[in-house]
Amino acid sequence: MDNTEKPRRQRGQRTDSKFTVSEPAQLMAFLIEQLPHKNRNNIKSLLSNKQILIDGKVYTQFNHPLREGQVVTVAANRAPQTTQYRGLTILYEDPSIIVINKQAGLLSMATNKERDRTAYGILSDYLKKENPTNKIFIIHRLDRETSGVMMFAKSEKVQRLMQESWNATTKERTYVALVEGVPEPPTGTITSFLRESKALIVYSSQNPDNGQLSITNYNVIKANNGFALVELELETGRKNQIRVHMQDIGHPVVGDAKYGATTNPIGRLGLHAEVLAFEHPITGESMRFDAPVPKIFLSALKERNEE
Repeated sequence: MDNTEKPRRQRGQRTDSKFTVSEPAQLMAFLIEQLPHKNRNNIKSLLSNKQILIDGKVYTQFNHPLREGQVVTVAANRAPQTTQYRGLTILYEDPSIIVINKQAGLLSMATNKERDRTAYGILSDYLKKENPTNKIFIIHRLDRETSGVMMFAKSEKVQRLMQESWNATTKERTYVALVEGVPEPPTGTITSFLRESKALIVYSSQNPDNGQLSITNYNVIKANNGFALVELELETGRKNQIRVHMQDIGHPVVGDAKYGATTNPIGRLGLHAEVLAFEHPITGESMRFDAPVPKIFLSALKERNEE
């Protein structure tokens, strides 16, 4: 049975193709079956060019699981470039939320002491151009020198829904850090109770009465030149959690003099929010966004004789 929905086409225009999933399958296997004239490399190109959508949302993972009844769209043309501003890129926007990739050096929002250009300010200006009454609401923060995926709400209601259910609805928060030395063992879990001092320095304790429970899972991905690239998954989201926990095990994040680093080979804090996955606060849909590891992180691990 041909499940293809054949849209009307105007002369000279390429059109999208839509396929309805009839039984559970992985995305690559499904596309190979539906697109017999394309090989695996052709299909991988479609994925990397963001031309594959599932129920209207772009997916790039070839092994993404499909459910019966979902509609897979093969777009005729590449997706338009994401909207870029100085300091951030808008990855996704709908009536409820905005997801961005924040660059290192940009504040999430203004503080009493710092009124510099912020992600909050840029997005607020962006929304007000559409409608002067539009507002933006912060859901969670990234440190100024941390780059990566960050989400904002477009109403107080959505902000409250996300913050109140953060632990239940956030399915994955993965960071990548470039750290001094190589953690041993290469995989582990760091657990402590974190508390902030009056001097705004967060410190660890093993006393449950002396801070908030904080859990970080880590895995060394690659190591060279006295540095390691470490993937970190947060079970809790406390202020400076990764930075403190890396210091606790003797492998501070590079460029993080506040928490014990003595080197700065990349000219910035070596911390990046790579993945944020969550349930949409209004639709309940599973959402997943990723921001690739900055190339400068990998440069510190290159062999000295590499180009």
